[in-house]
Amino acid sequence: MKKNDIVRLEITGYTQEGNGVGRTEEGMAVFVPLTAAGDIIEARIVKLMNSYAYGRLERVLSPSGDRIEPDCPVYSKCGGCALRHISYEAELRAKEGFVRDAFRRIGGFLIEPEPIVGCKRINRYRNKAQLPVAMQDGRPVYGFFAPRSHRVIASDRCLLQPEVFTDICEYVRTYIEKRGIAPYDENTDSGLLRHIYIRKGEYTGEILLTLIVRADTHQLDGLADAIARDIRDIKSVVLNINDRRTNVILGERSRTLYGDGYITDRMCKRTLMISPGSFYQVNTPAAEEVYRTAGRMAGFRGSETVLDLYCGIGSIGLSMADSVKRVIGAEVIEDAVKNAEKNAALNGLSDRFSFLCGDAGEIASRLLKSGAAPDAVILDPPRKGCDSKTLDAVLGLSPEKIIYISCNPSTAARDCKMLCSCGYTLIRYKPMDMFPRTNHVETVVLLSKGEVDSKKIRVEFSLEDMDMSEFQDGATYPQIKEYVLEHTGLKVSNLYISQIKRKCGIEVGKNYNLPKSEDSRQPQCPPEKEKAIREAFKYFGMI
Repeated sequence: MKKNDIVRLEITGYTQEGNGVGRTEEGMAVFVPLTAAGDIIEARIVKLMNSYAYGRLERVLSPSGDRIEPDCPVYSKCGGCALRHISYEAELRAKEGFVRDAFRRIGGFLIEPEPIVGCKRINRYRNKAQLPVAMQDGRPVYGFFAPRSHRVIASDRCLLQPEVFTDICEYVRTYIEKRGIAPYDENTDSGLLRHIYIRKGEYTGEILLTLIVRADTHQLDGLADAIARDIRDIKSVVLNINDRRTNVILGERSRTLYGDGYITDRMCKRTLMISPGSFYQVNTPAAEEVYRTAGRMAGFRGSETVLDLYCGIGSIGLSMADSVKRVIGAEVIEDAVKNAEKNAALNGLSDRFSFLCGDAGEIASRLLKSGAAPDAVILDPPRKGCDSKTLDAVLGLSPEKIIYISCNPSTAARDCKMLCSCGYTLIRYKPMDMFPRTNHVETVVLLSKGEVDSKKIRVEFSLEDMDMSEFQDGATYPQIKEYVLEHTGLKVSNLYISQIKRKCGIEVGKNYNLPKSEDSRQPQCPPEKEKAIREAFKYFGMI
C-alpha cells in the first residue's frame, strides 16, 4: 500500500478524535474522518505510517444505520464538531466506548463503566465562544480554525452556540469593516482584532464580551457603548491585550470598556461570578449533572474537609457545600481565585471555604508539609491530566477518597492507574456527555483508599481435569454468548464461536468442535451471527 491508493474498508469503530477505524485486507488500521461504524467505504490513503495509515473518505458504498445527514454547511471543514454525521444515540455509544477502551487499554481496569449520561440539549448549549477573526477576500470574517491549522473557516451560524453569539459577532464584524480596522494577521504580526470572546450566563442570560487585540487601543471604545445599548443582555465589555506571537488566546492585560468586567450565573443553586480568564464549564446544565454525580459518588456525610485542586472559580466545591464541613480550593489563575473568593462570599460560605493561588502540585505539596489531612481530594485537571508532582502530593496527603473528573479518558486512565498502584482502588467510573456532537466526553471516577472488603477468603482448587478451552484468548464461551445475546438478541453456539475463532486466527483446541469425519456436515455460522461474534471478539480485545 502506498499514498493515494484507494482502499475498501469496513468501519468498525472510532478513535477518541472521532475518526472511523477500518482495516485493510492485510490488517493495517486506517483512520478516516467523517465515517460511521458500519459504513463500507472507499478511502484514499493520505498518510502512511509503519503500522497504520490515515485516509480521506472518497465514497460511501454502503452506509451505516447510524449515519445521518450533517445539518451544518461547514461541518466537513470546521474543527468544532466531529460526530455530527451520526445519530446522537450512536454518538453516546461511541463515547462510552472511548472511556471503556481507555480504562482497559491504558489503565488496565476490567471494571465496566456505568452507563453514559447524555444531554437533553445537543444544540445551542455552549455558554462560551472564542472565535478567531481574519481577513478573507478583502473583508473581515470570523469562525473556527480548520483541523490542525490556523486557517479560519468562516461560520456565522454555529449550531453549538446561542443565536445571540452570531448577532454579537456580526455587530463586531460590521463595526470594524466600516471603520477599516483590520483583523490580526499572524503571518505578518499586523492588524488589530485577534479574537471575539463571548461568555453567557445560562440562567441569568448575562453576556460578557471580550475583544482580544494585538495592541492597546481606543479604536474599539465606541463599539462597547454601542453594542451594549443595542444588545441589552451584554453586561460587560472588556478589551484584552495580547501583544505576543503565540497560540495562547488571552493576553495578560485587560481594560474594562463597559460594565464591571464580569457577569454572574447560577450553578447548583449557587451564585457565581465569571470573568474572562475564569474556567467555567461550557455546558452549564450538563456540568450541574456531573457535579451532582460526583457528590453522590463521594457519599459525603457532612463532616469532611475536602481539597479541591484545579478549582477554577470554585464551582465544584460550592456545589457540594451542603454535604461537607470545609473546602480548600487551589487554582493557578489569579483572576479565578479572586472570583472563587467572591463566590464563596456571595453564597455566605466564606467561613468554610478558603482558596490558594498556585500550581496544583505546589499547593498540594505545601499542604502536605504543613500536616494537612483532607478526608477527600477532588481532581479536575486540564486535558493533559495531573503531573507526577501533584499525584505524589495527593498520595502523601492520603485522603480516604479521590474524586477524579476529566474531559480526557486517556489521561484519566493513566493517572488512576498510578494512584491504584499506590494503594487506591477504582470503585466506579461513569462517562457523561457534556459536549454533544464533538469527540469530547467527561468522566467521573471514584477512588477509595485501602481494601474494599476487609474479609479475606482462602480458596484452594486444582486445575487438573478442568476444561481449559474456555479460558483462552480473552473471554470464555459463556461470556461471548452473553455479550452477543445482550447486544443483538441473537443466541450463538460454541460451534459457531469456534468457527469464527478459526476464521480470525484465534487458537482453538486442536479438535475442539471439529467434525468427527471429513464426510460429516456441520451447520455454518450465519452472516449476522458471525458479525455479532466478531463484535464480541473486538469488545474483549481478542481481535
